[in-house]
Amino acid sequence: MFESAALAIILSAILVLYRGIRGPRICDRVLAINVIGTKTVVLIALIGFIYERPHFMDIALAYALINFIATIAFLKYREMGRLD
Repeated sequence: MFESAALAIILSAILVLYRGIRGPRICDRVLAINVIGTKTVVLIALIGFIYERPHFMDIALAYALINFIATIAFLKYREMGRLD
């Protein structure tokens, strides 16, 4: 059951990747990459649950924080032209 959920997440990430590549605006592309990052966090947590590795949740949380900070930094750079 969890394996099919992981497969569904991977397939939906592939569909979102299409929007990231073909997005007509930069906002579509940033949102698509952010969604792929979120799906990756869920996939890491799900794999940790499938293989009974609870420390994968720590990895998933660290990746979620990196994904959030990178998105905010990119959007600030896009708006201001600098990061400070």
